[in-house]
Amino acid sequence: MTAGDIAGLIAAGVFAVLVGLLAIPLVKLGRVFDETSETIKDVRVNVAPLLEEATTTMSEANRQLQRVDSITSSVEEATGNVSSLIALFAATVGGPLIKVAGFSAGVRAAVLGLRAPRRPKN
Repeated sequence: MTAGDIAGLIAAGVFAVLVGLLAIPLVKLGRVFDETSETIKDVRVNVAPLLEEATTTMSEANRQLQRVDSITSSVEEATGNVSSLIALFAATVGGPLIKVAGFSAGVRAAVLGLRAPRRPKN
């Protein structure tokens, strides 16, 4: 064997070791890709029920909001009716009540005027 053949064998050996050293990270990278693929499959399988549940939850929330809107409208209408009733009561009773209060104040003033002792004028 010549020196060139020995150098070629050494180069081939170094190349084989280099390929062996590079193969280990490539195998590990392949495992990472396999696990990533399985994780993506699991996520895809589990996301569908989650999305269905979220859709159901949103539909139920919308239904409850419609009920709350209906209740709010009813309360608004009842508040308007109570306000109208109070205004009607104030208009119906308020006028005569003011007249009675004025009349009683006049009678009181007259009675107090009659009861007060008269002082002689100088």
